[in-house]
Amino acid sequence: MLMALKLAARGIGCVEPNPAVGCVIVKLEQIIGKGWHRKFGANHAEINALEDCKKLAAEATMYITLEPCCHQGQTPPCTDAIIAARPARVVIASIDPSPHANGKSIELLRRAGIDVQVGLCEEQARLLNAPFFKYVATTRPWIILKWAQSIDGKAAYVDTSQKWISNEFSRSDANKLRRRVGGILVGINTVLADDPLLTVRPRTRRQPVRIVMDGLLRIPMGSKLLRTAKKVPVMIVSSKEAFETHSDTVARINEKGAEVFSVPTNYGRCEINTLLDELGRRNITQLLVEGGPKILASFLVERLADEICVYITPKLLGAEGAADIPESLAELAEVVTLNNVNIKQFDNDVRLSGMVKWQSSEPSGLGRQ
Repeated sequence: MLMALKLAARGIGCVEPNPAVGCVIVKLEQIIGKGWHRKFGANHAEINALEDCKKLAAEATMYITLEPCCHQGQTPPCTDAIIAARPARVVIASIDPSPHANGKSIELLRRAGIDVQVGLCEEQARLLNAPFFKYVATTRPWIILKWAQSIDGKAAYVDTSQKWISNEFSRSDANKLRRRVGGILVGINTVLADDPLLTVRPRTRRQPVRIVMDGLLRIPMGSKLLRTAKKVPVMIVSSKEAFETHSDTVARINEKGAEVFSVPTNYGRCEINTLLDELGRRNITQLLVEGGPKILASFLVERLADEICVYITPKLLGAEGAADIPESLAELAEVVTLNNVNIKQFDNDVRLSGMVKWQSSEPSGLGRQ
């Protein structure tokens, strides 16, 4: 099962909004087949593993990291193929709690005379697909906050001609995060200062929706985002007041190919929860927040973050530094702890990432399309 989990992890960044799933087939104490879900819309892990063992799975044991699908989605039901292969036993790490599964596949396999065991390495399996489990439980996306900073907590240079705090290796790694998600969010100040493109590079067939929190509709019509909106989706999130008052601006943005979505305001800020509900309705299961300190702090103050990824560069910028992270985070009223912490070095930069642990928080739950 641990091998199946490692195989499953290879699919992260390619299979979303589906979960990452791995499968290992064992017969006579020998591994005869391995597979994982490689990309959304392609064969699931179980089918790849069955093909790998050349149809020799009869009387074997299949180790699968998530309950197989039993419905027609992007691909045929995996349960049909498993039953046809006639394994003696199927060991499943975790039930898929989504409505089309939630134990239904397990029941089908047992009715077919297959011994099914559930729960081996369940904690690791749920951790691997935490965003998927959250979405099934809440219909809201998994929120990843990402930023780069100097040792003294500065996120940018005062001299805007110097664009990057982190090195090229850190930026390359950060781009992998974009591959995981269905949406990338920044604030209007980031757009005004940096004019970012916010696409996955090198280009892939599936690009995340680019989202800008722009309460007063200040986005420049010549920005890279609007110039490319007809190729890669752009959503501008405005206040209801601005949406109603500046209908001409809304029309111009729409002509560029972008969508304007209005939300209520709360103490002068656009209501994030309304946006997250809408993104969930659009099947966006993961959202990467790349904005400046104020946007990042707003997600933390609202207790909305699920994961944090920080790239720390070994520099003390002092008076040459801008965008003070600690100053913005001073609004936090409680300690935020990271669990499942991962630390990795990219040349001299260090990435620290982990899952957010809120005080008195409940664990979330998740499933597969």
